[in-house]
Amino acid sequence: MNPSAPLSTSAISAAAQLREHFAQIVLPAWRGPGFNTTLHLPYEAVHSDGRTALPAVRYRAMACARQLFVFSQAGDAAHADTLFDSLRRYFLDSTRGGWFYSVDEKGAPLDTTKDLYTHAFVVFACAEYGARSGNREALDIVQHTSALITERFAASDGLLNAALDAGFSSVTSAPLQNPLMHLTEAWLAAREATHDAAYDDALRQLGGAVARTFVHTPTGCIAELPIGADDNRLEPGHQFEWFWLVRRAGALLDGSGLTDALPRAFAFAQQHGIDTATGSVHAALDETGRVKDATQRIWAQSEYLRALAAHDDVAVQAELTPQIARFRERFLQPHGWFECKTPDGNVARADMPSTTPYHLATAYAALPG
Repeated sequence: MNPSAPLSTSAISAAAQLREHFAQIVLPAWRGPGFNTTLHLPYEAVHSDGRTALPAVRYRAMACARQLFVFSQAGDAAHADTLFDSLRRYFLDSTRGGWFYSVDEKGAPLDTTKDLYTHAFVVFACAEYGARSGNREALDIVQHTSALITERFAASDGLLNAALDAGFSSVTSAPLQNPLMHLTEAWLAAREATHDAAYDDALRQLGGAVARTFVHTPTGCIAELPIGADDNRLEPGHQFEWFWLVRRAGALLDGSGLTDALPRAFAFAQQHGIDTATGSVHAALDETGRVKDATQRIWAQSEYLRALAAHDDVAVQAELTPQIARFRERFLQPHGWFECKTPDGNVARADMPSTTPYHLATAYAALPG
């Protein structure tokens, strides 16, 4: 008898329940009340009832891109086509290049910052959409935006700045971990979609730069700010997210320092970053493992599921099925999900943002079944 068979069967069944909730509850909310049918843009959030959008004050390119990814992956070609058209229509800066951060409630440019996080998600979403739809223009955007990122966001030692002004003339935010992580994710997707070997070199350079600048040597964790910065923090959810990305990259990041660091980071995050009473992931730790922020955000829980599914240790994999059960009970609800909870179970954020389905979709895709 194969001792892993019962675990595999239970994990597949548990994952299927998550996917059914996503297909039956989450996706319809963002085709319906979460979507502005006049502007053809996703609202920033819907109320906890899943039936009413919050009043619009802005629409972000990153949110539109995440929704483009979600509906492309789900196979909803018509909705993905609409989102792709809206991404270009509202957020592409045809004068100065790159992508606006946000537009106002009428669709006019609002925040014209050139933000690396936004540009990374444009690449990521267009890679998924282009690969699934065969849309050549989407794959051209992947290539052109990647080239723009390399040229315009460049900082020292292989790093990239987090933000610049509208004309790319001045840096408004120096390198940060999170945009670089999502750029890694985006370039892995671009590599698969385009089969362009140039992404191999770009990813190796980026991986090495992240390891040199952000890896906390004692724990292997990737910090939010460059090592040595004041009030730095380690986010367990990001350790789990990086763990999965490095596993996905395979030998591509060998020698960067990340392949050695992330298994230690996973172990540290699992030891110190999981609430023993609820099994949920804390928001942030300090460099000794003390909890700095005990908020439990759904995206961090989903990244923990994905990392458990990707781990090659059988004892760690055995945590997946019970963790899915904890996640479903604590963070999913009949109208959608709970975005943030406190350790004692109170809802810390009641609305449901348009950006969260991306986290659910990527996590569920990595689960067995």
